[in-house]
Amino acid sequence: MKILGIESSCDETAAAIVEDGVTVLSSVVSSQVEIHHPYGGVVPELASRKHIEMIVPVVSEALQMAGLDANQVDAVAVTQGPGLIGALLVGFCFGKSFAYALDIPWVGMDHLEGHINSVFLESPSPEFPYIALLASGGHTNLYYVTSHTQVECLGQTFDDAAGEAFDKVAKMLGLGYPGGNVISDLAKSGDPEKIKFPRPYLDKNEFNFSFSGLKSAVNRYIQTHPDEYQNQTADIAAAFQESVVDVLTYKIIRAAREKKCRHVALVGGVAANQRLRDNVTVSAQKYGLTVFLPSIELCGDNAAMIAATGYYYLKDPDRPAGELDMDVYSRAPNRLKA
Repeated sequence: MKILGIESSCDETAAAIVEDGVTVLSSVVSSQVEIHHPYGGVVPELASRKHIEMIVPVVSEALQMAGLDANQVDAVAVTQGPGLIGALLVGFCFGKSFAYALDIPWVGMDHLEGHINSVFLESPSPEFPYIALLASGGHTNLYYVTSHTQVECLGQTFDDAAGEAFDKVAKMLGLGYPGGNVISDLAKSGDPEKIKFPRPYLDKNEFNFSFSGLKSAVNRYIQTHPDEYQNQTADIAAAFQESVVDVLTYKIIRAAREKKCRHVALVGGVAANQRLRDNVTVSAQKYGLTVFLPSIELCGDNAAMIAATGYYYLKDPDRPAGELDMDVYSRAPNRLKA
């Protein structure tokens, strides 16, 4: 089954063709970073307008790259949420219309489940059950994954997501947007031990996260060292990154041990952070755990993960196909929350 995946939840317009949930025939992502960079974050109205401009060219390129005509597509999977409503509507309405015009089945997919299933687009892949840490600009959640369509949320962030914290700290330091890559690069030349920032483990809420206190600690340091901090940006970046990495690593390893899972996976945009990938890998080895890391291209928002997840939903007889009156949603449904 060849499925067209469409993703437009935030600031990437993406389309992909995936066969039988595992073979990526094409994957096209059009980024909007240059548009939103001057504003220090994503401007929803600008994102929506750019999606409208790019959706047809991106889908056309995905079909061409896969060597397919539109009538050779068997089904459509399109992101339904969570995300920016205006941005979601562009891809969702296009996906419904594409399927309706060709009289093929379609399914609205949850963006978070797409990330969780991204690890099955490459080999080797984890065995069920496994623990997935989904860390991105909008979400930081821990999942106990028992099948392609069944997950249990063990914990989530109370406030800022990990990626959001990276963006905000980068803005404090005048480093620009997006903050993940620039802080990761700057941290390489810094000393993570020079400045001590808190590790919000939240042991009373063992699988939940909170990064607002860490973000505030960075802000207080900048305010109390107004004449020094500009010469310490690399050390601040390194110390901040190390704090986030320590917390994320601690949580995923603890969850795997308590749930007696041998496999863990890092997914989402923050999973591209090399320090996090290295730290989780080293820590997992101490406990005999196997770590699965999507390639960098599959960490960020993409449509291949949406098409792959759609395949499993369309093959499940207990999961209904999409209806034309279905709508998008901005927040994750309760089944994906702790």
